[in-house]
Amino acid sequence: MAKIGTIHNRDSFLNKISKSLNRPRLTGPIPRPEWKYQPQHEVFKGASPDELLDIMKVHCQKIHTNLYETDLKGLPDVLNEVVEGYGGGPVVISKDERFSEWGLDSLLKKEWPSRDMAVFEWDYTLGDENVRRAEQANVGITISEITLAESATVVLFSDKDHGRTINFLPATSIMLIPKSTLVPRFTQAAVKMREIHQQTGRVASCINFITGPSNSADIELNLVVGVHGPIKASYIVIHDL
Repeated sequence: MAKIGTIHNRDSFLNKISKSLNRPRLTGPIPRPEWKYQPQHEVFKGASPDELLDIMKVHCQKIHTNLYETDLKGLPDVLNEVVEGYGGGPVVISKDERFSEWGLDSLLKKEWPSRDMAVFEWDYTLGDENVRRAEQANVGITISEITLAESATVVLFSDKDHGRTINFLPATSIMLIPKSTLVPRFTQAAVKMREIHQQTGRVASCINFITGPSNSADIELNLVVGVHGPIKASYIVIHDL
C-alpha cells in the first residue's frame, strides 16, 4: 500500500516534459539570480529609528490607528489609559514573558486597578476555551515582533502561547511596539525573519502582517471597518533604545 503523499512516476513525467521542450532536465538547485537593480533596498535606506517612527506616525493617520509613545516606566499607566478609553475589558493577552519584564504584572496578572476587569492569558492546554475567551473579549493585547514603518504594519508570530485569534476576535486590538523592532518596509522585515529563523531554527506556525483595524472596500469601494477583525486599534510604541 502506498503511503499518503507518495509521488509516483515523477522522473518519467519530468523526463518526458524536458524531451518535449528539447532541452536537458534540470536536476540540481537553481542558482539565485543577482539583479543589477534592487530599488526595494533603497527606500528609507539609512533612516534612523526616530525617522522611521515619524514615517509610521503619518501612516497611522491614514489607517485610523491611534499611536501612543512611552518608556517602560510609563507603560503601565499608558496601557491602562488606552484600555479604559476603549471601555475596559474583558482583556485577552498572549502568554509572553515580556509583559512581566516590562512591569505589567500589576495590570495583567491581577484585576485591573480601576474596575473589576477580567484578564485572560492564553493557555494552549485549554484548547477551544481560548477561542471562546478571545471572542468574548473587548480588548486583545499583543506584542509586535517586527514593525514596518512605511505602512504602519505590525508583524506577529503565532505559536502555542500566541494564538492568532487574540488579534482577530476582540472588538479592539492594542499592539505594543518596541521601538527597536522598527524597519523601513517589507523588504527589511523579510531579511529579519530569515535571520530569526537562522538564529533559532524555528518558524512560526503563522505569521500575520496587520495594518490597523480591519478594513474592507471590496463592495463598490465603500470602506467598511471591522468586517473580519477588530473595529478599533491602537499602537503603543515603547522607547527601548
